[in-house]
Amino acid sequence: MTVTEAAKSISGAIVAGAGEGASNEVRGGYASDLLSDVMANSGEGDLWITMQRHINIVAVAELKGLAGIVLVNGRKPEEDTAAKAEEKRIPIICTGLPAFEAAGILYGIGIRGRRPA
Repeated sequence: MTVTEAAKSISGAIVAGAGEGASNEVRGGYASDLLSDVMANSGEGDLWITMQRHINIVAVAELKGLAGIVLVNGRKPEEDTAAKAEEKRIPIICTGLPAFEAAGILYGIGIRGRRPA
């Protein structure tokens, strides 16, 4: 599944990084608002669900090789965040859904989280 397909499933819009990043393959999902948790536990190709909107989310997504970032509850990225996401080709999806519902829908269409061994 691509980032574009995932965005459609949660009534989301790709507001940054929509070029090449929109076709990124989503291999899993992760939901957290704590950057250190995402750095420690997300995996390459994950779609990250968060309410954080500052520029550091792009750095974490790049570091981890994430497929994209989902901002929930109608949040929009800060201007510098959107600009950095464009530069780094990291898609940011905005949805009006709360995190729990967005995660549930994505899970329902086959995107799974990673379980510790």
